[in-house]
Amino acid sequence: MPEAPANRRGMAIFLLLSMVVLGVFPLDVVLPSFPALAEYYQRTPSDIALSVSLFAIGISISQLLIGPLSDKLGRKSLLLTGMAMSIVGAAGCVLSTHYLGFLLFRCVQAVGCGCFVLSQALVQDLFTGKKRDSLRILMVTASGLAISLSPLAGTLLQETFDWPGSFWLFIALASGVWIIAWHQLTEHPAPAQPSQSLLGAYAIVCRSPMFISYWLIAALAFACHFSFIVVSPLLFLEQLQLTSYRYSLILLLYGAAYVSGGLMAHLLARRISANSQIIVGLLLILVAGALMLLLYRLMGLSVPSVLLPMIVCTAGITIARPIATSRAMDVFPEWAGTASSVGSALIFIFAGTVSALVNLIPGSLQITLATGFVSMSVIALGLIACICQHQRIQPAA
Repeated sequence: MPEAPANRRGMAIFLLLSMVVLGVFPLDVVLPSFPALAEYYQRTPSDIALSVSLFAIGISISQLLIGPLSDKLGRKSLLLTGMAMSIVGAAGCVLSTHYLGFLLFRCVQAVGCGCFVLSQALVQDLFTGKKRDSLRILMVTASGLAISLSPLAGTLLQETFDWPGSFWLFIALASGVWIIAWHQLTEHPAPAQPSQSLLGAYAIVCRSPMFISYWLIAALAFACHFSFIVVSPLLFLEQLQLTSYRYSLILLLYGAAYVSGGLMAHLLARRISANSQIIVGLLLILVAGALMLLLYRLMGLSVPSVLLPMIVCTAGITIARPIATSRAMDVFPEWAGTASSVGSALIFIFAGTVSALVNLIPGSLQITLATGFVSMSVIALGLIACICQHQRIQPAA
């Protein structure tokens, strides 16, 4: 598909980054409002946490359907429909006076938010070559920064507007994104065969070892980030007894590391091959895990012994993940929607599984986290070595 005209590329980039930022609202920004939601609906915090689980299930199922459908029906109509559903769901949550109604509308919001999976397909449709890689680096950087800022944003919204604040802001931002998408996107005819079933489309892309291997590398890299985000409240708030304010500042610094990592990724992309860039990123994650183990032995659990390795790890993630994603999406450009759905599913599965294991394995959380970084980076390095061998190139080329 030809690249978007120059006058539309700027708005397309803004649209894609807005979708990335919107993606953190339904899960991450709402977390500080759990106690207020529990009090409002006269439920336990664990009941409110159920809404997060239902949301994750709903968005996962929705993404698996939206991706292949977009290859048949086009991106624009599905994106607009999904955004509209997410707005209706968020409004329903705010207006619900009963807990079951709140859960129902959270599911509606989740199904609508499944359209965010189209961001990768839109990158594939609208950009080419190095511009795709650069934009994906920017999107990964924005995603990490948004997630890092989420606790602070959620706390400010809760203190200022109570629990509906995050939902109202989501509605406002989603409405703006809907208007931009309606004006800026054009409906491209689907390049894939219209007679292909959804399962058939998945069978086509999942039969490629190259496609699956690149997506697994991206998923393993993201799992390192996600597992830290999940256990960070336990490390900093529960074990180190930091205040919520200091915890927010730590995550701000972590977000700044994402920006620095993105700049490094842009510089490397101009100088070395894609596979070499992936290897550099994975080696940094491996070094981060080893450094965290060493600092824990020397200092025990402390802010520096966790944060310094995480800065190195973040650099590795922002270097490896977007390039692995681009290489995976390039395998099946004609099935971009289906390909992005498969990748999103792998990322959700690995992130959820790894973070759960880190929480459940007995012993020191920091040691478990560091061991996870080492293990996942070694597995990913094995995958990229197999890819390089298959392509008959030297890994360091």
